[in-house]
This record gives sequence, C-alpha cells and structure tokens, in this order.
Amino acid sequence: MEPKKIILCPNPDRDTGMKATKSAIAILRDMGFQTVVCSPFRDPKTDAFGDLPSKPLLPELKGADLVITLGGDGTILHLAKLAALHKIPMLGINMGGLGFLAELEVGSLNALRGLKNWDFPIEERMMLDVSVLRDGKQIYTNMGLNDAVIREGPISHVIHLKVFSDGKHLADIAGDGAIIATPTGSTAYSLSAGGPVVEPVAQTMVVCPICTHNMRFSSYVLSPEHTLLVETADANRKFVYLSVDGGKAFSLKNGDVVRTRQSKFVTKLVRLSKKSFCEILDSKMGMEALKHEK
Repeated sequence: MEPKKIILCPNPDRDTGMKATKSAIAILRDMGFQTVVCSPFRDPKTDAFGDLPSKPLLPELKGADLVITLGGDGTILHLAKLAALHKIPMLGINMGGLGFLAELEVGSLNALRGLKNWDFPIEERMMLDVSVLRDGKQIYTNMGLNDAVIREGPISHVIHLKVFSDGKHLADIAGDGAIIATPTGSTAYSLSAGGPVVEPVAQTMVVCPICTHNMRFSSYVLSPEHTLLVETADANRKFVYLSVDGGKAFSLKNGDVVRTRQSKFVTKLVRLSKKSFCEILDSKMGMEALKHEK
C-alpha cells in the first residue's frame, strides 16, 4: 500500500524561515507519510520557502489525502474552495491570530502523531454558493466557507439593500451593508457586527446587518434550504461591493441581485483535539480579551 500523501501549504509571511514547516515534515515522514510543499497562493516569491523544494498546488491535489496549512484562518479560507472541490480534508496549524479554524497551535506540532493510524474524526462544514445576477444573467460565481459580505465602498455612506428569502421579502437594510454567514463564519466578521455565535457543524445561514439604522433589526438565523437574494437599491450613485471569504471585491451595480444558498460541497476539517466547540470558543475569546487588556 502506498503511503498517504500530505500536502503542506505554509504561509511564508507567518512561517518565516520555514522552521515550523520543516518540523512538521520531519514528524510526518517519521510516521511514513509522503509529503510535498505547495504554496497556498498563486504567485509566491521566488525565495518564499527558502531551501525547501515546492511544487504547484493544483497538480498535487490529485491523489492527495490531506492538506495541512501553516498560517492563520485566512490561509485555510484561501484554500477551502480548492480542497472542497477535490474532497480533500484539511488540518490547520495556527500561526496567526485567534485561529478558530485551525486544529493545532504551532507549539503543539507533536499532536500530528495523532494522524499515524489514519483514524480521526472529520467535521464537515457547510459552504455557500454565491452568485451575482445582472439583468437576469449570472455574471459572477464563487464559493465560500465563512461568508458573503455586501457593503459600502472606500468612502463610508449608507447603502440600501432589500433581502428576500425564497422570493419573499425578508428585510430592508439601511446601513453599511449585510453579512450572510455560515455557522463557521458566525465567529468571524458576523460576530464583530453583533451576530449570533452558531455551532460550526450546524446547518444554518445567518443574515447579519452591518451598522444598520434600524435598531429593531438584529440578525436572522435561517435553515439552509432557503435561497437568499439581496438586491442593491442605490449602487449606481454609491460604491457597493461583494466579497466572499474576504477575497477580491466585486463591484455591484444598481439592480444587481446577490444570490446565496447552501453549496453541495463541504469543507472537511480533521479533528485531533478532544476539546468541544464551547471549550475552544471560551479559550479563544479569553485569549482575545487578555490581548486587549495588555
């Protein structure tokens, strides 16, 4: 039987000198795994990985059994779509901030030995299919693990959005914009905007306004069967943008409709820790509180 193939995708801005990546490779190879280093980004710097040989990611995904990221949650989000399309599980090693998506901290690399027998739980996280309709035609499509954000541009101003669920009017939003989040994304931008925390393995969509003028409107939590449509009402005279998982912004025009629904693809996250979501949330939020106290 051929050894399991594990792709390591380090963020060179986080793992400077590739010290953590080299340590992870040594542990994985000691257990008999095949390893290959690939950049999580399209155009890495020539010397980004130092003396570590690296290969293009897309060809290596074929036949891969696991993708390990070394960086922050942004690195995981950047690769989530590709991993989901290839049905490959991911394991994140946190070298960034809070790291809600990462399974391990960089100081606990020995926990990778939990992969040895290839017997570990995998969490399936709901994803979103996001598209833009203009004059009835689809002009943009994307897939996200965290959220789809529709908000004002570089100059702060109030924008008006109409939200529909399965063709029926749900809400009017006047403010900085709106976030449509998955349970995984509920601990990201949506949480900062006052949205609810949802257990990440749940199947729901959160509609959270950003700085709304309607003080009675907080958030909606909807079942995943719904198709959400968000219509821009004044994008011709104001800059309004769509961003999925914090990626490149797409400029919206007046009358554009952003359609969001549950994707048939899921992000698979390897779990080696026995900590519950509540324990992880308490730990992460406690770390953030201490950071601000210093």
